[in-house]
Amino acid sequence: MRASRPVRLIEVMIGLNDPYAGQSEPSETSNLATAAFLPDLVENVFSPSGPLVRDLKLEHRPEQAQMALAVAQALSSNEPLLFEAGTGVGKSLAYLLPGLIFAVATKRQFLVSSHTIALQEQILHNDLGLCRRLFHQLPELHPYQDFKTALLVGRGNYLCGTRLGQAIETKTELFPNDQMAELERLADWSQTTETGLLQELMPGPLHEVWDWVNADGSACNSRNCTPETCFYRKALLKVRQANLIIVNHSLLFALLGAGKHPRTDVAGILHPQDFAVLDEAHRVPAIATEHFGDRLSSYGLNRLLARLYAAPGKGKKARGLLARIGSERDRECVRRAKSASDTFFATMRETLLEKRDIVRCNEENWAEPLLETPLSDLHKTLGDRLNQLEDGPLRDELNGLRQQVSSYATGIRNCLSLAGEDHVYWVERVGRKRETIALRSAPIDVSAQLRERLFLRKTGVVLTSATLAEGTSMESFQAKVGADGQTAEQVFSPFDFDRNMRVFIASDAPQPSPRESRLDADYLVEMVQFCCLRMRGGSLVLFTSYQDLRRTAEGVAAAFARESRPFYQQGRDGSRQELARRLLQDGNAILFGTESFWTGIDVPGPSLSQVIITRLPFENPSHPIAEAKGEACRAAGGSPFVELTLPDALVKFRQGIGRLIRRQNDQGTITILDSRILHRPYGREFLAVLPQRQFTRFTKTDCDEVFQPLEV
Repeated sequence: MRASRPVRLIEVMIGLNDPYAGQSEPSETSNLATAAFLPDLVENVFSPSGPLVRDLKLEHRPEQAQMALAVAQALSSNEPLLFEAGTGVGKSLAYLLPGLIFAVATKRQFLVSSHTIALQEQILHNDLGLCRRLFHQLPELHPYQDFKTALLVGRGNYLCGTRLGQAIETKTELFPNDQMAELERLADWSQTTETGLLQELMPGPLHEVWDWVNADGSACNSRNCTPETCFYRKALLKVRQANLIIVNHSLLFALLGAGKHPRTDVAGILHPQDFAVLDEAHRVPAIATEHFGDRLSSYGLNRLLARLYAAPGKGKKARGLLARIGSERDRECVRRAKSASDTFFATMRETLLEKRDIVRCNEENWAEPLLETPLSDLHKTLGDRLNQLEDGPLRDELNGLRQQVSSYATGIRNCLSLAGEDHVYWVERVGRKRETIALRSAPIDVSAQLRERLFLRKTGVVLTSATLAEGTSMESFQAKVGADGQTAEQVFSPFDFDRNMRVFIASDAPQPSPRESRLDADYLVEMVQFCCLRMRGGSLVLFTSYQDLRRTAEGVAAAFARESRPFYQQGRDGSRQELARRLLQDGNAILFGTESFWTGIDVPGPSLSQVIITRLPFENPSHPIAEAKGEACRAAGGSPFVELTLPDALVKFRQGIGRLIRRQNDQGTITILDSRILHRPYGREFLAVLPQRQFTRFTKTDCDEVFQPLEV
């Protein structure tokens, strides 16, 4: 049996059910004249003698002009476009200028989605200022200068006045004594903050308290809240009025996965008649896979039950909504559900995850349905309690928790029965200490869903990145996102890589093998240490596994300390943004990173003079998603390595290489410590995507003489 749709358990939802009620939908034929003149206008703006060069004194970039014209044509014709623009093309300006003109002229909303916070900040604090300056200086562009922007974030990031008032009124039933001061701090902050955004509160709030006051609760709705009383409703008003809405991929695909889009007979991605640009689009398939599936965890369920009722402990009083308004029967139902939850997840930990962190579930009813009856009873009991409450915030709050109980029950039932035949299911340990147990599901192939949600919406949608192709072909990416047959263009970076980049490849590096793991680790320690200390500037060392990162870090830390070199590790020394800031600030630091550090890190100048690739970035073929995709590929007569693994690795390799040269005058060295690039047949494809085709081989024996890195 196939599930009709994955159960959604999204903690940060923007809530598009009600904010657009009553908002007029732009006509599909509005301002047709704009569609006709937009390409000509954009072509003039980006021409060698156009206003960008003449008035803003920006450098003319032919590649940028080509992209801007392609974007203008796609938007004006309501057509999809895939556009790869190499580093230095200036792609954000190439889509923002035509997009803003089109949005204001047609009164249609312009949606820009990115993967990283860094790109959002660049757009908000730099690129939009350039656009506004241009519109202000040119009389013919004056009509567009007052465009309005809004940042769309999940509702769980906002303080809700209604829920804050509820929490203060019922604080003795909701919070232990040691959390009362935190509630008071939030109440004081609510009087001074302009936005009510979680990110602005320093230090951040206790999550146990924030759970009760943020806008991601059913009591926060249009009946109980207004823009004057709720920061979330205030933000929604700004979103409604915006010409440009900026969002991140995670929230966008959480919304799309939950079915938040216009009616099928109305064009648009999220809102009626909107159009969209998805930057950093190489991440789209993975993020869509994450958000079109389910994640149900022991931590999440226990937090939900605790919000209903937490039994008194030593020196602590009972807490939760049912501590105030529930009967002893209600509270007993929660206790039984909590006991069943503990047993259910402990059984998984002991039977499936004792020796492994992740296990795929291949057979129906792979675990006992210990939670089915307790959650069903709790859902019924909460329904009975709701019938005794008057309409208002308290009833809405309890009803929202009841709906979450239902979602967990349905989600767990679907996971145990493997309800979606086109999904893969697994259970894993998650969290910093690997103590939380999560049930996961994901679609094996998201292309059909992406085609429906992006490319068949009868509106302009542009997917762009510095790396969409595995080389010169985007066919693999197009197949993954359901964009087969759509227009695809590619322009290369204008940077002079031949002059500014030097490539070294270790020809004697042991090829990865479980039998030679110790030798392999010793080699990595020795060569990473040598290559990093050879550089006067900073080095980014990219790994494909945390195990290799940690083991290498242990081996080199003492040597780096002796040389007084700042040394940072992902997962130990701060967030990705903080580590990138330190790398830039220190000038000669060494940063070890994996996975997320292959993309999105932007550190110009000598602070990043070397990128070391320790391994070619092949995905782990034993992960349940990769395994299921490989099975589907083989069943269709294909080769998983050729059609899936290699294209993904080539794109990620290009992303890693792209961390080095970020500005026109940057110089530096790429060092590759994986000899498979020289000795395996597929290595030629990795060599072919290097922006600097000339490279130098070196070994441990001759590295002192041969390894002469290029530095500023």
